[in-house]
Amino acid sequence: MSSFRFIDLFAGVGGFHIAMNRLGGQCVFASEIDPYAVTTYKSNFGIEPFGDIRSIDERAIPAHDVLCAGFPCQAFSKAGKQEGFDDTRGTLFFEIKRILNHHKPKYIILENVRNLASHDGGRTWKVISDNLRELGYIITEKPLIVSPHQVGVPQLRERVFILGVHSSMTKVKKLHFEIPPSHRNQTSGELILNGKADKRYAISQYQEYVLTAWDEFIRGVGRQNLGFPIWANEFGKAYDLGHLPSWKANFVNKNRMLYHQNKAFIDKWLKKYNYLSDFVQTHTKFEWQAGEYIDTVWQGIIQFRPSGIRVKRPTEFPALVAMVHIPIVGWEKRRLTPREVANLQSFPDDYRINNNTQQAYKQFGNAVNVKVVEYLARQLFEQA
Repeated sequence: MSSFRFIDLFAGVGGFHIAMNRLGGQCVFASEIDPYAVTTYKSNFGIEPFGDIRSIDERAIPAHDVLCAGFPCQAFSKAGKQEGFDDTRGTLFFEIKRILNHHKPKYIILENVRNLASHDGGRTWKVISDNLRELGYIITEKPLIVSPHQVGVPQLRERVFILGVHSSMTKVKKLHFEIPPSHRNQTSGELILNGKADKRYAISQYQEYVLTAWDEFIRGVGRQNLGFPIWANEFGKAYDLGHLPSWKANFVNKNRMLYHQNKAFIDKWLKKYNYLSDFVQTHTKFEWQAGEYIDTVWQGIIQFRPSGIRVKRPTEFPALVAMVHIPIVGWEKRRLTPREVANLQSFPDDYRINNNTQQAYKQFGNAVNVKVVEYLARQLFEQA
């Protein structure tokens, strides 16, 4: 399509908007309930999104060719309670249905979390797909699962995409999308970095202390022995594991075996670091997910997570999420800046980022990846 009109529901800070603009689209309506995101959206596009979509009469929404919606994901996310359509937020899909039923735009482009594809034994996907087909939309048999790293962006962040075309406006009977193979670790984290950052993004003395300790640990026991989560609190323990679930007992046993095989070193290491008494409890847990690709913590990409500290290869950043666990660039001993987080979501260099740093991180964590949307939408428009 050379030019078209689109609406941007659950708009966030405009990932869909940028992708559609690049393909020739004009936004005629946007909706977003978060006031901070509304401010960011307006400052970039000159459009003030309407608020709660549930209070908007579908007849007041202008006619459009494309409906875009990154509808709320918490109801289906592994990070949430996974209540799906039993959750009020899950029912927001039916607000999309209400608008589609009235306007019947030619195209739909929806985005949600990876877990939507398998949630509730596949029944959630069936409800969504059956409703869209009842409205006359041709969609793929299964949801598309795509990550930015598949289109050259160094971020591993699988998301579900639902794209469709109304059967009354196309001769196409079936949609087909070329999805690049995974090719994990073929990108480079350096691609999104903007050089040295100022001191406010540096890791704390405490974080450096903890990471230095774990760096000594991996050197002492060997990277090849770290294919499971390390739980330092289990070193030297011998209590009965019969009450534990099998998966947890398995990890505990592996940690006990690691300790016995490296007892002399680990005892010395624990003593040097005051038996980790200065560590936050979750930081006594450590995951080395870099294999033998790198030699040290400081060559990797690091996250301090509720489940412990995780170190990955420098080829791909972990998924940005709204629950802010900002990745740390090990070789620069600092967190990603908001501008670099925007780069990870393929937002343009001239995008105006919210001045509140925490809000900026949250907004890009919630955002759809622009390059992924553009890649899929182009295929949709060209074939139908």
